[in-house]
Amino acid sequence: MGNICLAHFVVLFLLGMLVPCLCQDDSDYATTSVYVVTLRHAPVSHYYGELRRKVVNGLKEDAFSGRTEFLKPRYDNVTKTDKRYGSYTARIHDSLLKKVLKGEKYLKLYSYHYLINGFAVLATQQQAEKLSRSSEVSNVVLDFSVRTATTHTPQFLGLPQGAWFQDGGFETAGEGVVIGFIDTGIDPTHPSFGDNKSEHPYPVPAHFSGICEVTRDFPSGSCNRKLVGARHFAASAITRGIFNSTQDYASPFDGDGHGTHTASVAAGNHGIPVIVAGHHFGNASGMAPRSHIAVYKALYKSFGGFAADVVAAIDQAALDGVDIISLSITPNRRPPGVATFFNPIDMALLSAVKAGIFVVQAAGNTGPSPMSMSSFSPWILTVGAASHDRVYSNSIFLGNNVTIPGVGLAPGTDDSKLYKLIHAHHALNNDMTIADDMYVGECQDASKFKRNLIKGNLLICSYSIRFVLGLSTIKRASESAKNLSAAGVVFYMDPFVIGFQLNPVPMKMPGIIIASTNDSKILMQYYNSSLEIDAVSKKVVKFGAVAAICGGLKAKYSNIAPKVMYYSARGPDPGDSLPHEADILKPNLLAPGNFIWAAWSSLGTDSVEFLGEKFAMMSGTSMAAPHVAGLAALIRQKFPNFSPAAIGSTLSTTASQYDTGGGPIMAQRSYASPEVNQSPATPFDMGSGFVNATAALNPGLIFDSSYDDYMSFLCTINGSAPVVLNYTGQNCWLHNSTIYGPDLNSPSITISQLNQSRVVQRTVQNIAQNETYSVGWNAPYGVSVKVSPTHFCIASGERQVLSVVLNATINSSVASFGRIGLFGNQGHVVNIPLSVMVKISS
Repeated sequence: MGNICLAHFVVLFLLGMLVPCLCQDDSDYATTSVYVVTLRHAPVSHYYGELRRKVVNGLKEDAFSGRTEFLKPRYDNVTKTDKRYGSYTARIHDSLLKKVLKGEKYLKLYSYHYLINGFAVLATQQQAEKLSRSSEVSNVVLDFSVRTATTHTPQFLGLPQGAWFQDGGFETAGEGVVIGFIDTGIDPTHPSFGDNKSEHPYPVPAHFSGICEVTRDFPSGSCNRKLVGARHFAASAITRGIFNSTQDYASPFDGDGHGTHTASVAAGNHGIPVIVAGHHFGNASGMAPRSHIAVYKALYKSFGGFAADVVAAIDQAALDGVDIISLSITPNRRPPGVATFFNPIDMALLSAVKAGIFVVQAAGNTGPSPMSMSSFSPWILTVGAASHDRVYSNSIFLGNNVTIPGVGLAPGTDDSKLYKLIHAHHALNNDMTIADDMYVGECQDASKFKRNLIKGNLLICSYSIRFVLGLSTIKRASESAKNLSAAGVVFYMDPFVIGFQLNPVPMKMPGIIIASTNDSKILMQYYNSSLEIDAVSKKVVKFGAVAAICGGLKAKYSNIAPKVMYYSARGPDPGDSLPHEADILKPNLLAPGNFIWAAWSSLGTDSVEFLGEKFAMMSGTSMAAPHVAGLAALIRQKFPNFSPAAIGSTLSTTASQYDTGGGPIMAQRSYASPEVNQSPATPFDMGSGFVNATAALNPGLIFDSSYDDYMSFLCTINGSAPVVLNYTGQNCWLHNSTIYGPDLNSPSITISQLNQSRVVQRTVQNIAQNETYSVGWNAPYGVSVKVSPTHFCIASGERQVLSVVLNATINSSVASFGRIGLFGNQGHVVNIPLSVMVKISS
């Protein structure tokens, strides 16, 4: 989510795309809700075969590059038969509704036919029950809401000399790959999305067939060879009467800013100057600056999003032919039912994976509590947020020789002098009292203060929860200070404002925000102790406190990073709504998500401090996910036929567990004083570790899983057989193999209940040259581990089965962690995290 404390967004769709199935006259819909209905017949994508291998050993060798490529079904062109089948399913949906709800009123919002066969309908609870009893209907789910969960990060990730260099430089990085963004839309006028930034030809990929909506807000010509598709989805929101076409924009245009930001993190053009509040903060680039962008707007500033609209967006993205889907959104609540995996969004994404689409999702900003994860399924790569090494440090030097750190993208005061500190409450006009305006200390209105008292001095203002809610802004306060001719503005933190990420905000005058409540107390103690107050009138007769603002415009790169941010959601993965732990590792990976510069919509309101700016600095797992989506585009470019699981494997097995100082990655453990309350990160904090872009392009070995593997896994969940049938149209008895969570061929091993012993197998495949590997491991506490073989030679293209025996040696109520390492003599290192909860039954 972009603004991590207030990311409550919703979804919308083109008014013109609403399917007119209102069977009676319009009337009050107060007793109706939106339901997502799936039918028993398979969707279009399920008629295609699973991953096929071109040769017996499953590999194709390029004699010149030595690259190994997996073949996946590509829907380069949707056939006439496919289109006819899509039209046929839509007619079936209409016919079913008319038959079951004969003579009743309802409104069909969408027909889904590519990834799932079903529709979204506005209906009463009684009508939903009627539909659920139909022999043609497999599942009826009440719609639910969702929410939204960089100049330097390419350098921090080593792209210029690493991954970009391997792919021919930034001029070609990600070329031919289309990333689909399910988000709040995009500002097509931003230079990060222009197609004229390179002299090289920039063709639209032939396999992409999406369109660009044309509206008043998104005129003809908004799309180009960079921004190749744009649509919007809002039917569910419109039926609720909460969609405001003026504020929310009935078009792909981004009135929020979040979608523009995430798209540019992944795929924004290279070398775009970041100028905010008149200050230059460097040049921006996406992770894959040559890749293409397709936008599917399904979230909005004022209300968030709804699953019915998100599923429609996912379905369309897959039909259009995107290669990667980036989701910086999470559900507002844990899905009910037998397992968290069984919800319309995750099941649509499973079909997308079957179609060869790699899916990245933000972990959510609900950390640091255990099991706070908002992304659940093993076919999705879930990304947590970490810091990176760039910081903008500001500080204020007090007259008592104390220096207090703070934040603020602002210049400093004149180095040669100290300035008087004047609190806003002590500078009120004679006809103004605090009783008249209890928020006057937030400095939002210059007319309430004495200009002659503030002129040339530092104005102290309070920072309360109202700033978090957007009711007060740094921008208005600094404008007030400027209008009063203040030398600068100082914000101190209200003690009730804890647990919120405070991004550095731009100020056009000297300023600082003291983010710590303890440091704010130090400031105010110094200020109050330096006042002279008349004993009779109780008025201040002398302001004795002085200070200088040091300024925070210059970036420093000495920060030890990465570090798991306190807001990043944590594992273990909740398997159901009770919740019980799932045998699936979540999150899967860490990526930069804190203080990220990226493009901003010209009308973006998600962060009022950046209103009207071309760039904004945001924090959240929403920023981390598109970093990985962009890096996945580089992998797809190099290995165009890798399965989604193979792409996820390359990112996971090559991830780093160490920070820039050589120590273990640390994880912040609390909202209050997160820099103090931290400890070494576990796989439930960081997954496999922090993404290593360069190593991911040369992983050595990979782990692969297929759609059938995921189906077999789902079928092992108690009570899942009818749910699997409902969502996929497939019977569990057709899946002969039994694959529990630990048995999925993933690049990690997670066991939520190890009773006595367990044998787990993993199969790796060599995509490099012939190599000899040795195996080492660090066993979790209370568990003995044995891996065989301990050494193996593996030829290019061959597979090797590894057997891992885990024995419980002591009962424990908490998880313990370890790691298996595969060390190749050609320099490849493959990391496999172990997460085990021992529960020995008597």
